[in-house]
Amino acid sequence: MLRYFLIFFFIISGSISNAEIKDKIVQNLKDTENLDFKFEQNINGKIENGNCTIKYPKKIFCEYARSNNKILVSNGKSLVIKTRSSYYRYPLEKTALNLILDKNFLINKIYDLEERIVDNSLINFTIFDGDNEIDIFFDKQTYDLVGWQNVDLYQNFNITFLSSIRKNRVLPQNLFKIPNQN
Repeated sequence: MLRYFLIFFFIISGSISNAEIKDKIVQNLKDTENLDFKFEQNINGKIENGNCTIKYPKKIFCEYARSNNKILVSNGKSLVIKTRSSYYRYPLEKTALNLILDKNFLINKIYDLEERIVDNSLINFTIFDGDNEIDIFFDKQTYDLVGWQNVDLYQNFNITFLSSIRKNRVLPQNLFKIPNQN
């Protein structure tokens, strides 16, 4: 009988810590209005990096380093990728960023998902929504969002890692303005 009690105790203890992890991630998301960070993005083996700012809900501005003045901007409705020689505009709702940039969506999903610990330093959740499968990663110590991976509109495998994360900074008013096509 004692053996069954101990097994039950360990199962319950594990469940409490899992719930605690989710609560801490959710509280951290609730407390975050915006964040800026350095990123490294690997799309089918092509690595790019730069700086981004996210403002919830659904706004992002990224400047890529050592590229054609490449920027990525979402105003919450449209997503634009612009370089010196090209301009692409997509409805945000057709991209995985529509989900990743929606903290209320993430919060609701996290409560329903099973988390996995990766390398004893990351907490991973896999989100399935329509045609999208997105793995999101949070730091196990800070509970900050530190990356995601998904398949993009063109069926490219995309991995994005975040570093040097700063939260709730004062942002310029027009940062998320969609640039004109030149």
